[in-house]
Amino acid sequence: MDFSNEALQAAEKGLERLMEGLKNQGFERYEISNFAKLGKESRHNLNCWNQEEYIGFGVAAHSYLNGIRFSNTINVEEYIQHIENNRKEENIQIEESQSLEDKKNEFMMLGFRKIQGVDIARFKEKFIDNPILLYRENLNKLVEEGLIEVDLNHIKLTNKGIDLANLVFEEFVDDC
Repeated sequence: MDFSNEALQAAEKGLERLMEGLKNQGFERYEISNFAKLGKESRHNLNCWNQEEYIGFGVAAHSYLNGIRFSNTINVEEYIQHIENNRKEENIQIEESQSLEDKKNEFMMLGFRKIQGVDIARFKEKFIDNPILLYRENLNKLVEEGLIEVDLNHIKLTNKGIDLANLVFEEFVDDC
């Protein structure tokens, strides 16, 4: 799909007006794709972006427990049949165990979903390692490209980085 400069500029102006309107109504951007009034942020989303555990119930539900991500079948009849026949474990269709390295990479990627970015102290608390040292090459590259900024407490996307977040994510997903 090829967009003209005029179309891209119109889209950018529309987004700027939308963001200004949301701010005027008391909404703040708390993650790269969501806005909310203070205290009304999606607890589910933040739970995911903070790499916390969650349990999903029902058809096609997803869960994350003990470093294992899994999901239930998408077939309603099959799901019910397994429940009725006391074969609940057969409802699990996808299961992914994460190594410690995978968890670290994912913590970084998910942290960039939040406007505040990756909490350096939480990373150290959870993994012992300092993310600034562990990912120094990736972070230096991203800082040089103007996609992230690093302060004493957080590693976060710049405005340019928000627009090009997938480029930042790739630095951590490719290693997973």
